[in-house]
Amino acid sequence: MVAYFLIKLPDFQIFENWRFAILVLSTVFIAAGGYVINDYFDVKIDQINKPDEVFVGRIIKRRFALLIHQIFSGIGVVLSVFLGWKILIINVLSVSILWFYASVFKKKPLVGNFIVASLTALSVSEIAIYLAPDQVIVHVYALFAFFINLMREIIKDIEDIKGDQMHGAKTLPIVLGIRKTKNVIYSLAALFICTVLILLFRIDNRNLWFCFSVLFLFLVFLVYRLILADRKKHFSDLSMLCKVILLLGVLSVVFI
Repeated sequence: MVAYFLIKLPDFQIFENWRFAILVLSTVFIAAGGYVINDYFDVKIDQINKPDEVFVGRIIKRRFALLIHQIFSGIGVVLSVFLGWKILIINVLSVSILWFYASVFKKKPLVGNFIVASLTALSVSEIAIYLAPDQVIVHVYALFAFFINLMREIIKDIEDIKGDQMHGAKTLPIVLGIRKTKNVIYSLAALFICTVLILLFRIDNRNLWFCFSVLFLFLVFLVYRLILADRKKHFSDLSMLCKVILLLGVLSVVFI
């Protein structure tokens, strides 16, 4: 959708370009491998936070999960060989960072949240890097993906605070407390709005202004619900609301 609706290269046939299909597939495989290795390292924590969603160690063996991670990540890296050195470096770094995120950084305050948000944004930006490096509008959407995912990851840490505490994690809500962590999310929301406004003035696209105005209204509603939230279910609902906002952001590219 980003390539078709935002970049719109005149000589680029999106559904006939095999290299672009490889770009999409390599990203999907690396993301899938990242999810698998995250579940591999999070078995004990997930048994407390979300016991009904635990697959590794219950439905599939841990060794098999590790093999799936290696296969998926390997396919993602091998496919990127056909896309040039920039995408190859991005994908190799992504695989490496996802491993260290799942094994080490996820339990650190803010570092793990920042990594996930950055890689999500990079999956959008690399489309511009590959097709049209001067397309600022694509990076606006990457920035949107970064901030929404960063806020969602912190909200998920609040939701999962019980299991994280029992296994020695030092996430932001454990280190700062829930009230101060909420203040961090408020600050991120304000920084996001200010940053995007600066870029919107630079681009001067009326449709883009309209779409982000609608998204900002949802963001304000998110902050309002966050102020009132004090139970695990509240934070679970807020995490889902972040997904809805992200989905609306993806769909909005059609109108740009």
